Amino acid sequence: MKSELECETKAKTKLQKAPSPTTAVPYMSVKCIDVRKNHHKTKWLMPWGPNHCKKLKDFDEAVSRQIEANDIVFAVHIPLPSKEMSPWFQFMLFIMQLDIAFKMDNDLKENAEITLDVSLAYRDDMFDDWEEIAHAIEIRKLKCTFGSPKTVESEGRHYDCDFLPFMEIGSVAHKYYLINIRLPVNDRKGINVGIGEIKDIRLVGIHQNGGFTKVWFAMKTFLTPSILIIMVWYWRRITLMTRAPVLLEKVIFALGISMTFINIPVEWFSIGFDWTWMLLFGDIRQGIFYAMLLSFWIIFCGEHMMDQNERNRLSGYWKQVGPIAVGSFCLFIFDMCERGVQLKNPFYSIWTTEVGTELAMAFIIVAGICLCLYFLFLCFMVFQVFRNISGKQSSLPAMSKARRLHYEGLIFRFKFLMLITLACAAMTVIFFIVSQVTEGHWKWGDITIQVNSAFFTGIYGMWNLYVFALMFLYAPSHKNYGEDQSNGDLGVNSGEELQLTTTITHVDGPTEVYKLARKEAQE
Repeated sequence: MKSELECETKAKTKLQKAPSPTTAVPYMSVKCIDVRKNHHKTKWLMPWGPNHCKKLKDFDEAVSRQIEANDIVFAVHIPLPSKEMSPWFQFMLFIMQLDIAFKMDNDLKENAEITLDVSLAYRDDMFDDWEEIAHAIEIRKLKCTFGSPKTVESEGRHYDCDFLPFMEIGSVAHKYYLINIRLPVNDRKGINVGIGEIKDIRLVGIHQNGGFTKVWFAMKTFLTPSILIIMVWYWRRITLMTRAPVLLEKVIFALGISMTFINIPVEWFSIGFDWTWMLLFGDIRQGIFYAMLLSFWIIFCGEHMMDQNERNRLSGYWKQVGPIAVGSFCLFIFDMCERGVQLKNPFYSIWTTEVGTELAMAFIIVAGICLCLYFLFLCFMVFQVFRNISGKQSSLPAMSKARRLHYEGLIFRFKFLMLITLACAAMTVIFFIVSQVTEGHWKWGDITIQVNSAFFTGIYGMWNLYVFALMFLYAPSHKNYGEDQSNGDLGVNSGEELQLTTTITHVDGPTEVYKLARKEAQE
């Protein structure tokens, strides 16, 4: 986690080179004094401004003034002075770092846990009253190391502690936010006992850049009608046929629907409405598209495999599509366990407990392994298709020149599409694994989040282009190649019409390669 923060800090100095999807802003909390009885919750302590709180320089001053730990509040104002937050930032993610000093009489115990009494409020004018968004009591496990011997000479040196997940909200609908953090101490119940001497609390806020958000919205706004138009055109061509649509054509149309669903720029509404569920909704849309895309590739290859006996029936693929559906459902449950809960409590994180961390890590590892195995299986299916098509190419020299050139071009286009499919699948698998492991902030060495910006928009554009190409190539053609005695050269019935066009499918059949495969399967 620490290296992630360093990379985020580096990214701030590189904004001139390339646009970044996110920005990391460090915040130092201010120690405020709250000496009211019972610490009434409606009182908000401001770190600066006209109504700022009474501050403490350090805890030595608190000891000299006999101020108890329960009377100290760590206050953080978001954003920094003379700045405003914007709905274009889309979300806010915060991580916490504790500055803990070593002291012989107040050492940090092993497996220590810190209890946080946290509150979040907002306002849209500097002179308005603060309105509470959330309040919670959260527990975080401390993971710290001390690089020096624990002797009197080492007193005052700081522990090296891991960053802690703190808060995530799915909208930035207000201009100003205020966080108040209390560390309640109760010796009898063992609350915040043995956590060392906490000197300061630092937060790092990560939000989406407004410029990137506008570019992203523009992409979705442009691509939505593009895919929608080609999808309507594609289905109209199918309805003009004299036969019923085959399975391959149906799943291509379903893929177009899922692509349109993820394209629709509903995020525009988040600029005017406080929709905190947009992150969860975005994950659900992306999960549906993943499931449809992975299922499509299996069916797409299976329908062109000549040794496939069960074709044009979805039930014939239950062994392959079933695990994809189960995996997608598990992904949905995993997402609901964190972002679903965060709709009510933005301070919740599944990574704060041992069990939650192990389950989350196990999910990421298993998902990565399964996707790699899926890609290898897909490569095997593509190899099988290529081998079967290559076996039929031996019959091409016996055909007439016009028909031979027609079939050579058709097979070349089909093989090219299969290779593009493999490349698209490889990039999708890599993108999923990277985005899950780093939670959308990919860093590798000196390459920081700028790479993620290009990678993310590139993958999104690739998906749209791929779906567009599929619907264009597999839209039925109404052009006839003509009757020829060589119709039987490759085992095609003499009554079948053939096309000479850039598309692969035909009014009386989905694809000539598909017909050949079907003939082989029947034999």
